[in-house]
Amino acid sequence: MKPSHFKGKEALEHVIEARQKGFAASAEVHGTELPGHYNAAADAAKETSLILTILWTLSVSHQLSLFFLCGWLVWKVGRSAILGWSRLERLHRLIEEERWEIEHHRTQERAELTALYAAKGFSGKLLEEVIDVLMSDDNRLLQVMLEEELGLTLGVYEHPLKQAAGASIGVAGAGLIMSFGLFFLPSWGPALCSGLIIALCSGTSAQLERNKVAPAIIWNLAVAALAALSAYLVAKAAV
Repeated sequence: MKPSHFKGKEALEHVIEARQKGFAASAEVHGTELPGHYNAAADAAKETSLILTILWTLSVSHQLSLFFLCGWLVWKVGRSAILGWSRLERLHRLIEEERWEIEHHRTQERAELTALYAAKGFSGKLLEEVIDVLMSDDNRLLQVMLEEELGLTLGVYEHPLKQAAGASIGVAGAGLIMSFGLFFLPSWGPALCSGLIIALCSGTSAQLERNKVAPAIIWNLAVAALAALSAYLVAKAAV
């Protein structure tokens, strides 16, 4: 008879389901981009440069743009921190759930470990010895189950305040560069600086994610240009 802890599933099926749960818990709310302060900075810089470009395209006053930038800075920093805390909260909940299972369902946890390491190629006496060693230490067992069963890598989770700092750098840096562009080249400097910021951030993010750099730059620039042009055409049509 299958253990009730597995809800009618085999041990390996339960592990697969748990792995999907772990992926869902570790996913970013805004997508599957790399987490952390680098991503927060790049994302904030791209969004800031695009919004400032749209405001410039619509010929909004410089004073109003500055007020908007201050509010936008607070929003991006706060949002990055909240998303980081939410992600850590989900992680802590999974840790406590797994800790409870280890304390109350050791037989089932052993079955899960056996299925996992049998799938890795362990068998016979070696498999039993490996399982015995892992089951002898609850802290080590918890780490193994989080990484092997749920697919979580605990070392990649950054503190929310670090991510908020990355967002603040992104907004402030983009705002400063856009201001320089507007000051030195009022006619087309903001658009040039915006394109430069978006291309640089997109290319850097793609490189860190080991994706193709050129398509990432092209698509981000294309979407940004389309967004700015759409805002301009709608504003013209409304006049």
